[in-house]
Amino acid sequence: MLSAPSGAGKNALLSALAKEGVKLLHPISVTTRAPREGELDGREYYFRTPEAFDSLVAEGAFVEWAEVHGNRYGTLRAELDRCLATGGDVVLELDVQGMRNLRRTDLPVMSVFLAPPSMEVLEQRLRARGTEDDATIDLRLRNAAEEMAARHEFDHVIVNDELDRAAHEMRVFLDAARADLNVE
Repeated sequence: MLSAPSGAGKNALLSALAKEGVKLLHPISVTTRAPREGELDGREYYFRTPEAFDSLVAEGAFVEWAEVHGNRYGTLRAELDRCLATGGDVVLELDVQGMRNLRRTDLPVMSVFLAPPSMEVLEQRLRARGTEDDATIDLRLRNAAEEMAARHEFDHVIVNDELDRAAHEMRVFLDAARADLNVE
């Protein structure tokens, strides 16, 4: 399980690992937020209305879900089961609430918190994206401060100050987690 504030570099880290041949399976999450330009339903997320999300909650379809930045996100049990059935390494990208919710299940979980080098760098990264307005960036920064305060709840913390070093540290963690969970 990988968690990080928006802009800390989750996607960059996972892309770097993929380029190095690390095969990680990602269950597709459900969200109530609108798709960003270039995103497709069923590829990045399953985009659902709040009412459809409520129905999935009522059905017990989620292994975990949480409200983040004014939208809801959840991991479908069926998606997780599909990935786990392959026997590969499964990585859930969750916020702190999602991690806490997942820890309440009986699933074996190893968690990593990816931290930015500083809040100033995080703000620069968010602004450089050019995908959100100032109010949204301010909200993400406030949430990031709360998430950073919870990093001690994770099994491991990686500071993403240099991508290659962070990717190496993540590979080492994955190898150790696989051994701890007795996974070949």
